[in-house]
Amino acid sequence: MPSSPTQNRDAISLVWLKRDLRLTDHAPLQAAIASGLPVLLLYVFEPMLLEDEHYSERHWRFVWQSLEDMNRQLLPFGGKVLVAQGNCIETLESISTQFAVKAMYSHEETGLMKTFERDREVKRWCEERAIDWQEFQTGAVKRGAISRDGWDKAWDKTMRAPVVTPQLSNATFIDEENVNLSSLCPPESWQQKQRGMQTGGATLAWQTLNSFYESRGKDYAYKISKPAESRNHCSRLSPYLAWGNISVREVYQTLLQHWNDQGWRRSLSALSSRFHWHCHFIQKFESECDMEFRHVNRGYEAFPYRKDEDVFRDLEYWKQGMTGYPLVDACMRCLHATGYINFRMRSMLVSFLCHHLNIDWRLGVKHLASLFLDFEPGIHYAQFQMQASVTGTNTIRIYNPTKQAEEHDPEAVFIHRWLPELRNVPAPLVFEPWLLTPMEQKMYDVSIGDNGDYPNPCLTLETAAKEARDRLWGWKKCPEVKKESKRILAVHVRPE
Repeated sequence: MPSSPTQNRDAISLVWLKRDLRLTDHAPLQAAIASGLPVLLLYVFEPMLLEDEHYSERHWRFVWQSLEDMNRQLLPFGGKVLVAQGNCIETLESISTQFAVKAMYSHEETGLMKTFERDREVKRWCEERAIDWQEFQTGAVKRGAISRDGWDKAWDKTMRAPVVTPQLSNATFIDEENVNLSSLCPPESWQQKQRGMQTGGATLAWQTLNSFYESRGKDYAYKISKPAESRNHCSRLSPYLAWGNISVREVYQTLLQHWNDQGWRRSLSALSSRFHWHCHFIQKFESECDMEFRHVNRGYEAFPYRKDEDVFRDLEYWKQGMTGYPLVDACMRCLHATGYINFRMRSMLVSFLCHHLNIDWRLGVKHLASLFLDFEPGIHYAQFQMQASVTGTNTIRIYNPTKQAEEHDPEAVFIHRWLPELRNVPAPLVFEPWLLTPMEQKMYDVSIGDNGDYPNPCLTLETAAKEARDRLWGWKKCPEVKKESKRILAVHVRPE
């Protein structure tokens, strides 16, 4: 039976799990075990996140699957993650009435503003109770860094440092049955795998990593931009990295082990650069986290986004994959079903929203977050603003969805897969279905238009692209944008 607040409480070390759902390369867990005290592993499903628009059921299913996988690995050692549901402070308070929490261990989290504010509250709570909260660096992201001096060297040192391997056999784990908390009873939908959606857990993370080097990754550099082929030839590690089923250091050191494999150098060079980018973009968000709410370049605050009465109608076309541009719509529908598309297609979706439709990026950023199974706040916001061309420091890229389809889905394999209403229309006609004559529509058993199988385009691409170019290049020359660009480069660019 758990002890009451008036009785002598057993001393414990508490490991608070967040986006680090693994048992390998886990410094907080190793430190807790090294303390010599019994260890309580805790994960809290917090209402403020369960209800947040950035997240959807796919994320919490993935987290639940990850926790289940951890518990299977912990079983031989008598351990199990205590999974609670509720306010984090209230959960910690309840634990502290049952045990004497001598120290709490966790990884630093570069998350949304609400998780940052929660962590501040947790810090105050720990200080008031003389609990030693030890936070450990996540990857190569430096907490609160205001410049990139020495950042690359630090990244390399971190990634090449020995992996921290917790000695689970040395741990005494607290039995969750001895803890009186409001535990979570997950919905049945969380407990069922979803076809086409990656399943969470470190076991599958390592299987995915190993399968990449067995064969499918050899053509990574050549297939990375292809919406269909990238699904197999890309690493597919992004959700496992986002939720911490595997660490960046583990995947980077595995890459180094294969560096001299014959015929792999180009693909491994491309993959290696993306591991650098992973930490680079999270560091940008860590250093300037209010980009969650505003343009990182304040010179764009008055940027002339549309404010007409049709904005939300067109936004909905984009969200549902009904814009009339096949590759845009195929990408969005693929995301709804699987939670994954490759980087180029993600960029194209943001470009279409912000450039062609001229809709404020803040109206679409949460929608894509809720669809990306690998949603990582730091990467998401930094990348979204870069592709929306509101940083003032990055190249302006306006993606032509028709041209992208012709170059990267020339046989329309991806489009036919996700737009079944167009499956009978061959390439290249399927790239511009609004040009089909009535006779061709009859021949291919499809009707195009407002009341047809597939809609007409919601805008004229050439006109929208020209207007976007004029708008963006003109705005980039504004004095305030240029001034802000210098400030941004000073903070976020690594000095040579």
